[in-house]
Amino acid sequence: MSGDSNPIMSELAINRDVTVYLDGNGSMPLLSDARAAMVDALSHAGNASSTHTAGRSGRARIDRARDQIAALVGVSAPQVIFTSGATEAAAMALTTTYRIKGTDTAIGRVYVAATEHACVRAGGAFPAQQITVIPVTRAGIVDCEALAAALARHDANDGPPLVAVMLANNETGIINPVAQVAGIVHQAGGIVYCDAVQAAGRLDLDIAALGVDLLALSAHKLGGPQGIGALILADNDLCPVPLISGGGQEKRRRAGTENIAAIAGFGVAACLARDHIGDMARIGEMRDGFEAAILAISPDAQIVGKTVERLANTSMIVAPGQVAETVVIAFDLEGIAVSAGSACSSGKVSQSHVLAAMGLSPEEARAGIRFSLHPGSIRDDIDRTLAVWQKICRKSADKHAA
Repeated sequence: MSGDSNPIMSELAINRDVTVYLDGNGSMPLLSDARAAMVDALSHAGNASSTHTAGRSGRARIDRARDQIAALVGVSAPQVIFTSGATEAAAMALTTTYRIKGTDTAIGRVYVAATEHACVRAGGAFPAQQITVIPVTRAGIVDCEALAAALARHDANDGPPLVAVMLANNETGIINPVAQVAGIVHQAGGIVYCDAVQAAGRLDLDIAALGVDLLALSAHKLGGPQGIGALILADNDLCPVPLISGGGQEKRRRAGTENIAAIAGFGVAACLARDHIGDMARIGEMRDGFEAAILAISPDAQIVGKTVERLANTSMIVAPGQVAETVVIAFDLEGIAVSAGSACSSGKVSQSHVLAAMGLSPEEARAGIRFSLHPGSIRDDIDRTLAVWQKICRKSADKHAA
């Protein structure tokens, strides 16, 4: 492989601590256009709820961003609720009361796929006894038969079921059959919440085609700033009761003064996400070549999810005899950023709940390394990473031979 360049610019070049950044699923580098929109917004005073000129200027930036994000997922602007991130969006969605056609309705139980992000697996406002975990197949896809069976046992007298299923897994990139899941849930009279955080900018998103009722996005996963996200409603007649109340912002669905600069950056990143989707073919070719080279160096390594549909940028590799945290540190010492799984938990010495749910052994679940490319990735990044992988494997072999 030889070095090349990429017209999609990021701010990664200014980070002198990192030579190669392959943790796009943890956080994609901030796009220069998104940064410019944020700086521009920060240069203007005014609360967006104020009626004076400065306030209206801030409101215009929020309205523009709301339109841009709505266009990304195929909804109208009023269906976009800004949040502090996807974790807050999940907390909003996983509530025990929904407002359905103007009537407050109690939700009977929440059903959560076993490979969901930690903020979803926690169940939000539901107590432990009202949370049912739905297993996944050994391929990492939500078990639709198990879901249908669980919903068949659901007591409708307690209220409709709420089901949470992610579109693309943050650790493995495995894509769930969300439209099929939504059909099963709606047939049972339930509500579907979808974490589409990792899919945005990597897959075409259309909330109607997915068939879900609510969908979460996070700006920093698609080149926007950290600390801003959105909960998207398929229909304004179905909405969770507010998690944060008080002011009238977000049509009284989420109180608090809006973060205009972050919202502006989010909107620009949402616009550029379509360009990123167009770049996924190139990213996928690099990823596939990378995996082939990994297997040539480590024939016993396992590419998680290789037999099913997954994101083109994501590669979760399990190598026998390796411990993920040790490998991540070894890469970091070489100036290469990779992850041991979810960025929210990779600092902990523990097994991946995603790999464990797929039936991998505890040793294998502690060995998974996630390499996640982004639109700024180039082939030279892959070459450098492979050289370090070979070095790590050689040192490991020498250690075991001693």
